[in-house]
Amino acid sequence: MSELEPVVWLLVFVISVTTHEAAHAWAAWRGGDDTAYLGGQVSLNPIPHMQREPIGMVVVPLFSVLTQHFPMGWASTPFDPAWEERHPRRAAWMALAGPAANFALALGAFLFLRAGLELGFFQPCYPATYAHLVTGHVAWIDGMGRFTSMMLVLNTILCILNLVPFPPLDGASAITLLLPQEAGLRLRRTLRQPGLSLVGLLLVWYGIGVIVHPVLETITRWVYV
Repeated sequence: MSELEPVVWLLVFVISVTTHEAAHAWAAWRGGDDTAYLGGQVSLNPIPHMQREPIGMVVVPLFSVLTQHFPMGWASTPFDPAWEERHPRRAAWMALAGPAANFALALGAFLFLRAGLELGFFQPCYPATYAHLVTGHVAWIDGMGRFTSMMLVLNTILCILNLVPFPPLDGASAITLLLPQEAGLRLRRTLRQPGLSLVGLLLVWYGIGVIVHPVLETITRWVYV
């Protein structure tokens, strides 16, 4: 592992999570709730997001990347519960905006890696890792390949993770878009029962790898096609 790899993982984490939360905040603002806007969260500046969740966005990611060589953490976007009750579909779009932002970042990273390989800017990395899918003849190109590889991997994970339809993840709210408005609202209220968030976190912790690993293996193969 490169000495700078933990630093790059942290940078990718901050960019990815900040974009995710800013997308939530922007969608809420566009939907009529200015709570996050007034709190400064409609921004790609990570500082307001770090100030809101210093443990989840600074302490835990730093600890995890140093001990597990991969960043873990969390963040949140404030919203008005009364607005959510009045406009459940707008709130569902707000929830979906976060994973959509991660999907866009992952897609951009994937296309950049593919284009770089096609143009000879990058070369396949053997053996490849999720943090180092491509390499280059000079250090700055190799560093760009590492950064883009991490952007692809982390944002793919964040997108999949947050689409799980169980609290406290975004999918628990976004899934209500598939239901009639009143049924969706009832489902959202049901999913807020005490203890369900803990169950959801346990399910993700022990089961998300079953989904994530095959997806990542497929995407990384596509990078080289």
